[in-house]
Amino acid sequence: MGSPNQMISILAVDDEEPLLYLLEGVLTQEGYRVKTADDGIAAINMLQAEPFDLVLLDVKMPRVDGIEVLRFIKDSFFDTQVVMLTGVHELKVAVECMHMGAYYYLAKPYATNELLTIIDRALEKRKLVIENKTLKSELKRHALSSEMVGNSDAFLKVIQVASKVAPTDSSVLIQGESGTGKELIANYVHRNSERKDLPFVALNCASIPETLIESELFGHEKGAFTDAIAAKQGIVEIANKGTLFLDEIGEISLIVQPKLLRFLQTGEYRRVGGNKNLKADVRVISATNRDIRTEVAEGRFREDLLYRINVITVTLPTLRERPEDVASLVDHFLKTKVKSKTPVQIDPRALDVLTKYHWPGNVRELENVIERAAILCQDNLIRMDDLALPLGTHTRHGAGGDRQTSAGRLGSALPMREIEKYHIDGVLKLVKWNKSMAAKILGISLKTLYTKIQQHNLTPD
Repeated sequence: MGSPNQMISILAVDDEEPLLYLLEGVLTQEGYRVKTADDGIAAINMLQAEPFDLVLLDVKMPRVDGIEVLRFIKDSFFDTQVVMLTGVHELKVAVECMHMGAYYYLAKPYATNELLTIIDRALEKRKLVIENKTLKSELKRHALSSEMVGNSDAFLKVIQVASKVAPTDSSVLIQGESGTGKELIANYVHRNSERKDLPFVALNCASIPETLIESELFGHEKGAFTDAIAAKQGIVEIANKGTLFLDEIGEISLIVQPKLLRFLQTGEYRRVGGNKNLKADVRVISATNRDIRTEVAEGRFREDLLYRINVITVTLPTLRERPEDVASLVDHFLKTKVKSKTPVQIDPRALDVLTKYHWPGNVRELENVIERAAILCQDNLIRMDDLALPLGTHTRHGAGGDRQTSAGRLGSALPMREIEKYHIDGVLKLVKWNKSMAAKILGISLKTLYTKIQQHNLTPD
């Protein structure tokens, strides 16, 4: 087991060679990864080459002094903590440096224990800053951790593959239809990796306008475009040393794909409007509901980027491919999603209908159906009539729950495209063409719903 400090990188900057040598020895003995620079220009060059968690920075140096280096750090590396090293007569300058964003100052000569204590506090502050930025994502991640529900062979095979790849640092591509739980698997891989105590940052590429995706990924400098009133970190910087989850990666435009490829190959990137090469160390997990190889064949996705993101491919089964998990999922949703003083139960006939239904929206659609039924049901019992499924999926008073769509029985010689068409049409009619509600029930994005409406030529008539 290595030192807990071995993941922490420190840059020591001082023009006094004996002091620099002493600093390097003390910090290395404590288990930190240490690099040194003997002047401000060398320090800036090293900062541009790789990220550091902490910089120990002498104030008075020839050519470029510590104040200029501090200004550069605070303009470019928001999370990096800086401790100023000063002579006694420079205390006034040191206080000014703290106003500029330095964490603390140490007057020379200083005791080793004092130095290590200040370093611990500075690193703790950095940790809090990062946790604050990733709080929403982390809360969501912990909420997801209890939602791995399923005992079917198809589902357990996915968990087996995810368990094997998790401890490695390999890129993972998760494929599956919308609503199958791709983010759950990404979260599972992160929680079982060496980076589990570091940030897990997710970005849904389909939810970001094409013109802003590069800025969201890599950040931007002040004035890079009209609304860039201040510099902004990209998620690759926020996720540094942790895991970056790129959901719906197939939505990234061909303009941004080469920049993402370069980052995956080298760890280097530039903020929009910037000319400095920055570095970040992240494990990338991607997900898509598209046939990504078809996207490559049709020129919408770079083949070299595909090879970079899918060292390991995890393909999630649809819910219709694991019907034996429906009962467990229903029980899970009734316990975790339904806020009721009295437990809500489900009629066996209603459960039979849910088990036999084809679930084009997968687990997300099932969750929405159960949540709605639990709210609207009488006597805390979900009956067949409470299920918001397309007309004809079940009979109102039948005992067996016929598996029908508006076009006829499921399981007949009916193409999947037709099943999808009638299902989407049925849901839209059920909610009186409230597209936002229909998209939620179907477990797809509003953008995807509009595409489906156009593809199937659906109208409110």
